[in-house]
Formats: sequence, C-alpha cells, structure tokens
Amino acid sequence: MPEIIDISVPLKTEMPVWPSSKGFKLYRTLKLAAGDEANVSQLDTDVHVGTHVDAPCHFLPEGKAIEDLSLDILMGPAYVAHLPEVKAISVTDLEALNLPPNTTRLLLRTTNSQLWANNITEFKKDFVALTADASQWLADIGIRLIGIDYLSVQRYYDSTLTHEILLKAGIIILEGLNLKNVAPGIYQLICLPIKLVGSDGAPARAVLIKE
Repeated sequence: MPEIIDISVPLKTEMPVWPSSKGFKLYRTLKLAAGDEANVSQLDTDVHVGTHVDAPCHFLPEGKAIEDLSLDILMGPAYVAHLPEVKAISVTDLEALNLPPNTTRLLLRTTNSQLWANNITEFKKDFVALTADASQWLADIGIRLIGIDYLSVQRYYDSTLTHEILLKAGIIILEGLNLKNVAPGIYQLICLPIKLVGSDGAPARAVLIKE
C-alpha cells in the first residue's frame, strides 16, 4: 500500500499567523446542545493561514486569482529537499541540492519544520526562506511549484521581490507546509486549495504519496 503523508498544518485558533493577520477563528452558530437542529460552524479567517497557496494576484495587479491556477501543476511528482543548516536559502544552497533531472515541483524542508514539531504557536520572524536571487534561479531552471515549511517563501524583512519573481514566472507558491517527518526524495504531491473565486490565496490540504 502506498504511504500517504499529510503535510498540512491543522487550522486552529492557537497557531502562528503573519503579524498583520487577524488569525483563524472557528465558532458554532448553531448547537445541538442548545436545542438547535444541527451543529453549524462559521469561519473567520484570512486566506493566508496555515498551509495555503498564493495566487498571482496576491502581489501582481493583473495576476490570476486562486481559481485559475492549474491543477496539473498542483498535482504530480515533487522532490522534497532538506536544508538543515541554512538561515537564508541562496542560489549556492539550491545548486548544492543536485536536483534530479526534470524536477518541476520542489518542497524545501528547513529548520522551520521543527517549529511545527515543537508546536510553537507564536510567529517567528527569523524563519528560513528564499532570497530573491534564489527565486530567480528556480525560475531559470523551470520549477513550476515551490513549497516551503513556514508561512512565506520570502524572509520577513525582505521586500516582496521574492514573491514577484516567482509569480511572474508562473511558479505556484505553496506555503505553511509541515515536513517534519518527510525524508528527502521523490513523492507524488496532491495539493488542492479551496476554490475561492477572485481570491489572492486559499488554504489547502496537501499530501505526499510514497510508492
């Protein structure tokens, strides 16, 4: 039987979110215990919480919304790479990975994943992410999807250039992955963001399948 690995972060009230985010709230509007005919819950959240996909219009004025992203890119072979000693992911770091030929989906496991393993709920500004030069390198070698194990592919104090380079190149950005138990190697990725019409992003359920 193939092994299915859930690399999604559970959405809950106590979780790290971007400092400008209002966070995630789930509450009951109807309750069986109160005599209502059913339990009914309501969400109050922004779309860039937990495991989520950025749409091009998140940073590009004329970019596509989330419902227009290609499912062909969001599903298929993906290479998981480990960068355990890196603070900022550079071109040199990526070149040293010696990616398998024809890699188009790349998921990066860094020390960020230990934050999920340790259930750290406060936002950490020193998370590991890509430099702008590294983003351009990914575009140059034909990457179609990049995934990272914290809430952004760009470092907290950097400009939006990292995002812009990736999105202008048509690279789908998958953020907030939990790769703490994932060994390096090739897997089948299935990532399905919620189909929110006109949205600049969406929470997603992402899994890896190891044959």
